[in-house]
Amino acid sequence: MVTKETATKRTTLMNVLWDIQRKRRFISRDDMKKISSEFNISMIELEGVISFYHFFHLSDAGKYTIYLNCSTISQHKDYQDVKKAFQDELGILIGNVTQDKLFGFFKTSCIGLSDQESSALINFYPFTNLTPSKVKNIISKLKQGHSLESLSDFPKDNIQYTPKEEGKTIFFKKYNKGEGLKKLIALNQVEVIDLVKKSKLSGRGGAFFPTGMKWQFCKDNESDQKYIICNADEGEPGTFKDRALLNQYPGLLIEGMTIAGYAVGATEGTIYLRAEYLFLKNKIEKTIKEFNKDGLLGKNILGIEGFNFEVTIHMGAGAYVCGEETALIASMEGKRGEPTTKEYFPVEKGYLGKPTVVNNVETLCAVPRILEMGLDNYLKIGTNATPGTKLLSVSGDCDKPGVYEIEWGMKLKDFLKLTGAKDTQMVLFNGFSGEFLSEVDFDREISGENLLAEHIQFTFEDPIEYSQKMSGVGLRSGGSFMIFNKERDLISILKNITKFFVAESCGICVPCRTGNFLLNKKINKIMLCHADKDDLDEIKEWSTIIKQSSRCGLGKTSTNCLLTAMLKFPGEFQKCLLAESDINQSFDLEKSTEIYDSIIHEIESSYE
Repeated sequence: MVTKETATKRTTLMNVLWDIQRKRRFISRDDMKKISSEFNISMIELEGVISFYHFFHLSDAGKYTIYLNCSTISQHKDYQDVKKAFQDELGILIGNVTQDKLFGFFKTSCIGLSDQESSALINFYPFTNLTPSKVKNIISKLKQGHSLESLSDFPKDNIQYTPKEEGKTIFFKKYNKGEGLKKLIALNQVEVIDLVKKSKLSGRGGAFFPTGMKWQFCKDNESDQKYIICNADEGEPGTFKDRALLNQYPGLLIEGMTIAGYAVGATEGTIYLRAEYLFLKNKIEKTIKEFNKDGLLGKNILGIEGFNFEVTIHMGAGAYVCGEETALIASMEGKRGEPTTKEYFPVEKGYLGKPTVVNNVETLCAVPRILEMGLDNYLKIGTNATPGTKLLSVSGDCDKPGVYEIEWGMKLKDFLKLTGAKDTQMVLFNGFSGEFLSEVDFDREISGENLLAEHIQFTFEDPIEYSQKMSGVGLRSGGSFMIFNKERDLISILKNITKFFVAESCGICVPCRTGNFLLNKKINKIMLCHADKDDLDEIKEWSTIIKQSSRCGLGKTSTNCLLTAMLKFPGEFQKCLLAESDINQSFDLEKSTEIYDSIIHEIESSYE
């Protein structure tokens, strides 16, 4: 029987696993037996938790554990040469540990450094703009005993643009600690929520659920305890805007969480920080201590009787699906980060079964700025449906990769000019769960204006019909903006995306688990020029089934890129159908199997 005490204790499980992983480099069977007994959970269940997270290991991962980003932007930089350099210097292939257990070398998906590729983490110290010569120098110095701290590169924030017109920058401007929070002295809970509703602020992680409405639902649910969770698990490939916010303005985030706590009646807040951002943890913890010291956290904040709020940090362990709020909550509770069915929403029964608000970093940082500048001033910026500004993480084929704060309503073609993009063929908008944009979209604006139901865009068969119907429809961005010029191969990019979703599916539902695996095989067939029209029809059919039948947002959005690519760039797929191929030659099963295995191994290894 799970009691309140055992459930609360289990929330410390991830911390225990991290302590062991960092100290011993893996979690042994003996460790598992002790943990199993201490937490009163079975060995099978415990192993299920450990194996779910990418950064927990069941065998020695090496004194220096290297994770090289294999995501698509890195693939277009120096990834292959950097990977080879690591392998040459270490004497092992990726996915292995040196015989002396000094180095472990592994691949990982996007680590939030797409503006500074190729990149890697070594014991979670960041290394950016890697080249083969830099790799050789790093490994040589580590062997000589140099510290990781002395060798690592703290990532640049790369703030490339903020609105030029005075008063229109919201996030990246001067920050005075507590200025937004102090506005609460003159406001009650109802007034705060009403102000957030009127601001039309919505979830900036990509879901765009109205923030004020979410807070209202949580406030209205009576409970002896409520929670505020900041989703800082910025795992969407190509996204790193929250990294810049967390580094430049951790206080702004803490203020936003505290304001949310005041509004809904919560007394505890947690920042769920992705493991890849461990290098930011100390700075955030230092800021939390300063806020407590200055009376901006703790008991009776700002002298308001009964206004109590604390903030802590919970470290993730490498699972893309934990960006989904119910999976994130499960992870915080010491479980596998598997999304739940929506019998209850978190605002009803969330963390430890209590009403819980889960908001993204950018969303929470916007709240104190709105209070600070005043609602009327905020509403003058942006568009009617989407007031304010939006942060975009820009990477790929452009002169100025980095973070952009733009006023909602900017045309896509104008934004591309800002980034220094040239000869742009396509834009991957909103990351791997987003959509491909082509030249037919470049006249659309980045906003929430004139939005159609999301599924409508996938019902078009003809790019011209699509262009006519979608020309006045806004593009609502979660934050990832990857640019590809006309030298890039679309099918290779899709290969990277489908492999990502195969790896990151939690596996709990069949459509996502099996469907994405099968789509990955279809991409192999296209790359080999062995596909026919039936294969393309099956891709569309299976993609639609996955979208409609998957349990959570990961599965429902996992085929967006593939479907929009087929719509916008039909010629890239037709090349396969028209290409000369050995598929119709006299058939020798044994020889064909050897050739297929050889080619597929080459394809797969090139995306590791």
